[in-house]
Amino acid sequence: MTIIAAPKLSICIATFKRGPFIGETLDSILAQMEPEVEIVVVDGASPDNTQEVMAGYTQRHKEIRYFREPENSGVDADFDKAVGYARGEYCWLMTDDDLLKPGAIAKVISALCEDDLVIVNSEVRNADLSEVFEARRLGFDIDRTYRAEDCEALFAETAAYLSFIGCVVIRRSIWLARERSTYYGSLFIHVGVIFQSPPVMNVRVIAEPLITIRYGNAMWTSRSFEVWMFKWPQLVWSFPDFSDTVKRKVCRHEPWRSAKALFHNRALGAYTVAEFRKYWQSDVGKVERLIAYVLSIFPASLANLIMVIYFSTLAKPAQMALHDLLYSCNAGVLSRLAARILGRGKSLN
Repeated sequence: MTIIAAPKLSICIATFKRGPFIGETLDSILAQMEPEVEIVVVDGASPDNTQEVMAGYTQRHKEIRYFREPENSGVDADFDKAVGYARGEYCWLMTDDDLLKPGAIAKVISALCEDDLVIVNSEVRNADLSEVFEARRLGFDIDRTYRAEDCEALFAETAAYLSFIGCVVIRRSIWLARERSTYYGSLFIHVGVIFQSPPVMNVRVIAEPLITIRYGNAMWTSRSFEVWMFKWPQLVWSFPDFSDTVKRKVCRHEPWRSAKALFHNRALGAYTVAEFRKYWQSDVGKVERLIAYVLSIFPASLANLIMVIYFSTLAKPAQMALHDLLYSCNAGVLSRLAARILGRGKSLN
């Protein structure tokens, strides 16, 4: 396929240590390529076989442009570099282990008009893609548009979903014109670009799921406590153009103060004495600090069992929460038995 001088769409992928997965991701894209599309891959100095995998693809597919960095500078910087290398009018910030559903590219291109941002819905499957956890990650049945007067609604209805970068298709000139380096290290540079002041407000949401998310394969799993208790809420609450009421709909201001959140993280193996010592400062109230300490030493396998029973007995199945618990290092025989008896663990063994 001949690369045109000015593609309509650049599919930008930042990758690191995804040799076993990135080929499948690229195959899902290449199977539906359009003449006005290019693929830009920035490799953050992967120590695995990513470079060899990419060499094979670039030899066979001239529409792929591959850039290997001399050292790893983090996912935020690498996505920023990918947009910088891109030549398209729009950039789709695609993940390196998820898949595009058939027809996704044509659907997105048809939606690119006056909007500066397109948010693409997705389905969520387990790591080997054999089971659907959520048919629609974003619970929209029809496409939506947001303009300046819909600022609060946009944030309330999409910000939590936007923690998944693969759903973002943004006008390249808008990205490059906005502050980006401030959000290096946040793990959510795209959210910072979109919602910094003034927020991007010519927005379209495609309700049809066009991406398959491979759940349970995140690179930051080992840092989940830091990410979801601190990094994400600090980012969400940093945006000045949204009310506190709307921000609370996305996440709590300080979720690490919640005993329930700490207990859940203890059950997952994400909260231990090490996290207590690192994150709980001496100026926190004595009772609150004592509760946090007790939860950090609570028997982890028992916490896991309790949370498995809790999520298994909810009226609406909490498949992803159960997946995380049952694949945790704290999941024992009793947790798996409880999930099986309660009918929620059949495919999680």
